[in-house]
Amino acid sequence: MDNTAQILKRYLNDDGKINCLDAFKLARELNIEPKEIAELTKKYGIKIDNCELGVFGSKNFADARDDIYEKLSSKADAQKKLECSAAWEVAQEFSLKKVGSTTKKSDIEVIYCQLGCFRTRIHHGSKS
Repeated sequence: MDNTAQILKRYLNDDGKINCLDAFKLARELNIEPKEIAELTKKYGIKIDNCELGVFGSKNFADARDDIYEKLSSKADAQKKLECSAAWEVAQEFSLKKVGSTTKKSDIEVIYCQLGCFRTRIHHGSKS
């Protein structure tokens, strides 16, 4: 097993996948850009799991918050598409969990994953 595979193995969750937040830590450890993670994990047959913004995975989220929804909407385009990096910026003010809860339970579609997992992904929801 090569060194990269050994490092990847340390980050696996109980389902044999790497959680979103851990993928960012992995990128730092490997000294690569986060956007390269999806390609690297794909090469080793590993999936990224539990998106902090609720796009994929099985994380539990709380209720959406109107104040966060308004902030996210102001950064989204006219079609309610919001880049992952912009959502993370909003999370610096509120928290990833609160922003993730709001995106997961709203009509906002998170696009351009910072880890390279997706460019666009349809998210059907309704604003609470």
